[in-house]
Amino acid sequence: MAARGRLRRAGCIAGALVSLQLGAQQTLPPPLQGRPPSDVPVAVQILRWQMLDGDVNALMFRSMDSLFTTRTVARSGDVWRLPRSDHALDFSYTWQDVERPADEFLERTYTNALLIIKDGRIVSEIYRNSSNEQSRFIGWSMTKSITSVLIGCALADGLIESLDVPITRYLPELAGGGYDGVSIRHVMQMRSGVDYEERYDFENPGVAADNHIAALVQNTARFTDVARTLPRIHAPGERFQYKTIDTAVLGWLVERVTASSVAAYTARCLWEPLGAEADAFYILDGPPGVGREFSGAGFNATLRDFGRFGQMMLDGGVANGRRIVSEEWVRESTQPSGGEDERRGGYGLQWWTFGGSDAYAAIGLQGQYVYIDPATRTVVVKLSYFPPGDNSALDGETAAFMAAASAWEPR
Repeated sequence: MAARGRLRRAGCIAGALVSLQLGAQQTLPPPLQGRPPSDVPVAVQILRWQMLDGDVNALMFRSMDSLFTTRTVARSGDVWRLPRSDHALDFSYTWQDVERPADEFLERTYTNALLIIKDGRIVSEIYRNSSNEQSRFIGWSMTKSITSVLIGCALADGLIESLDVPITRYLPELAGGGYDGVSIRHVMQMRSGVDYEERYDFENPGVAADNHIAALVQNTARFTDVARTLPRIHAPGERFQYKTIDTAVLGWLVERVTASSVAAYTARCLWEPLGAEADAFYILDGPPGVGREFSGAGFNATLRDFGRFGQMMLDGGVANGRRIVSEEWVRESTQPSGGEDERRGGYGLQWWTFGGSDAYAAIGLQGQYVYIDPATRTVVVKLSYFPPGDNSALDGETAAFMAAASAWEPR
């Protein structure tokens, strides 16, 4: 009887624990607590909070339309058919004095998808980790180079007078703050001089991390709201300081001068004439109904459509015979604006450049690349899931691979 009683009590305790577990609710991590109320469900906030983590980002980086409110960039018309001649990656690259076969690179550098285009012809297209040709991957800061093309279109359309006029001519809301009197060119060059350190220490959030939480995790503010009150720490043009807020302001500028959404203008000026094969999309910041496209890092597209974007730049602003931006704009935007270090490269108008060559690239957080080398007429698109943190070694190995891929002559 005593044993039966003990078993009964144990069963009751186990049942109570199960009831407690079933009734438990997720709790926001401490950095997300004590902030303005958010309409975003707690579970979604936690997913957004964890989306960069190395154990989930291989999936998250191609699932952003499940995490965020989005706005479609519609494709239309004939698809730009890229011819192909598929080859095995039968070359090697050298990293840290070790020569490695190219096919080792994919796993070594957390690759979700890889595309290599030679002289307009696809020679390698690889999908990994259950991704496929329909997967739409987030470009993160490759979006900045998309925004650069939009500015080039707006100039050609006569909607912006010049890069050398103050941005406050079109965005008077920025008057009185750090952007007051700063030219559009200086914003394009990441030389605005405003105080916005691109540091994402979420446990001890500064202005950038705090803005990320408010605008993108909890949707309680627009990403560019903070631009109105940022102070200035450098004279405009004096110092390069990479910051996503500058590109977000450029997106706001596109929205203002086109009197339309950034997504609509992207479709009209870029995606439709590009001959894209799939709709793209932006994730949106801010509360539903008032947020805008995250033009600093929120553009999503398929691997091949990112490749078409790179090929258009390689072809001097022309996609399958259709002019998108001028050859002069392609040349100007991909030239380093403040000198170039042979090891670290330089920065143009929202494009990264590579020292010692004419190559340039759109580069995004945790290993997203559209690399373009005019000398060999090569485009390489690499979509990755680098772990968070210091990825300088992975970036260095990727640069070595891309240079070798550029020199590769498939037979």
